[in-house]
Amino acid sequence: MKKIGIVGGGGYTAGELLRLLVRHPEVEITFVESGSQQGKAISEVHDDLTGETDLHFCGSAGARLSEVDAVFLCMGHGVSRGWVESHRPAKSLLVVDLSTDYRMDDSWVYGLPELNRARIQGARRIANPGCFATAIQLAVLPLARAGLVEGELHINGITGSTGAGQSPSPTTHFSWRNNNVSVYKAFDHQHLAEIGRSAAQAGRVATEGMHFLPVRGPFARGIFVTCYLDTDRPEEEVRQLFKDYYADAAFTHLTDQPVHLKQVVNTNKGLVHVEKHGGKLLVTTAIDNLLKGASGQAVQNMNLALGLGETLGLELKASMF
Repeated sequence: MKKIGIVGGGGYTAGELLRLLVRHPEVEITFVESGSQQGKAISEVHDDLTGETDLHFCGSAGARLSEVDAVFLCMGHGVSRGWVESHRPAKSLLVVDLSTDYRMDDSWVYGLPELNRARIQGARRIANPGCFATAIQLAVLPLARAGLVEGELHINGITGSTGAGQSPSPTTHFSWRNNNVSVYKAFDHQHLAEIGRSAAQAGRVATEGMHFLPVRGPFARGIFVTCYLDTDRPEEEVRQLFKDYYADAAFTHLTDQPVHLKQVVNTNKGLVHVEKHGGKLLVTTAIDNLLKGASGQAVQNMNLALGLGETLGLELKASMF
């Protein structure tokens, strides 16, 4: 039984992580640190866990790092690096960071199993990918490996409000978000850097031709991405490239039918669909931003790094209604 700690336990990603870990057959949660929720019962903050855990949030748990096999960092962007530098966790301790802080750091393994599964196995420093980055890379990486992304690549993605985190803001407030759609960070989203880095690793070097329009959606969770580019390759040939790329993927699946969000929400699944329209190739992907885009992928990375079954604790089913 592996012992687990969570730092920054009060937010959405930590809540999802707790829901997964309390049911995981091979782990035991030792501590959940939260400066803002210290002393409260976890089920008081994440009230859907009522009856499932008696744990309480603690204050600084730095002195308890020697008690655990892995620690998840669920703090805000820019905070994780300071925590690591301050606490200097042992090299033998698995640290999975869910922020942006280490995604471009070569001393950490970028935790996208569809790209780095072999490197994740046995790793002790893992930078969990961003949610938009995960959904887009599922569309782009097979194309990059095949050398098909040589010109313009146009990307549109719509995300649920939970992708912005738990702290309220004018564009996450229900009365603003409900029945509303808006573009933000057009062509300049922070996840483009990690997408370009992974695409270069997979086979494409030039990344300036990627054009991304992120959209705020009027729903709570899920990411739906469409990518299109020009290619003269036949549809069946491209489909086979994707089929081969994801042949051993535990959670990412190529489907013959158009995908939609309800197929993936509340799961760790990534769905991919490919179709040709004349000389244009359209690739559609869908994930749950809090699971495959965050906490579910973090557990998948933990499973790989600690030698557990890759799918343990992640046998989740979508609900169509």
